[in-house]
Amino acid sequence: MAYFNESHIKNLEHLYKINLINSCSGYKSANLLGTKSKEGNENLAVFSSVTHIGSSPAMLGFFLRPTTVIRNTYENIKETGYFTINHIHNSITEDAHHTSAKYAKDISEFDVTELTPEYKPDFFAPFVKNSPIQLAMEYVEEYGIQAINTILVIGKIVGLYVDDTFLEDDGFINLAKAEVAAINGLDAYAIPNTNKRYGYQRPKVLNAKS
Repeated sequence: MAYFNESHIKNLEHLYKINLINSCSGYKSANLLGTKSKEGNENLAVFSSVTHIGSSPAMLGFFLRPTTVIRNTYENIKETGYFTINHIHNSITEDAHHTSAKYAKDISEFDVTELTPEYKPDFFAPFVKNSPIQLAMEYVEEYGIQAINTILVIGKIVGLYVDDTFLEDDGFINLAKAEVAAINGLDAYAIPNTNKRYGYQRPKVLNAKS
């Protein structure tokens, strides 16, 4: 096996190190975050850091890199308090990935891709039309991670839209059936094609030692 100690990692060529560290944690979620400024400028950006925070109340979080440069998604969320999370599926991976390009605030990623904004009743931020799982999110709070100068942004789910084709009787959303993508590293998209569910686990009954 290849081995990298802390010193090796620190001195790796920049792009090699980014690829290595971003892929070593395993597959990550692949989502598009939709926002809109108070002036009406729509923004759409790919994120691979959306994570479950809690179920009751229902909350999700995502991580932001340092805000020393323009972060339209973050600015819009702080300005309006709302955003959407939309799952990336097999047929839109190329356009979804292009939203990582740095456009000016007044240029919408919807306008430079084939992705289409969709609005739901009484919600400010745009969703991605035809995304099989769409979440309406309201900003709650954030935490600065000083060691690496990043921010964990936490939002609560105020609306959840699921294509009922992929919603099972027990509430499980079958992402494989929906062809929802996962991200390997920064730029590789994988489409899982199966689920193995094992159910809630309880301790095994062990034989008492004599």
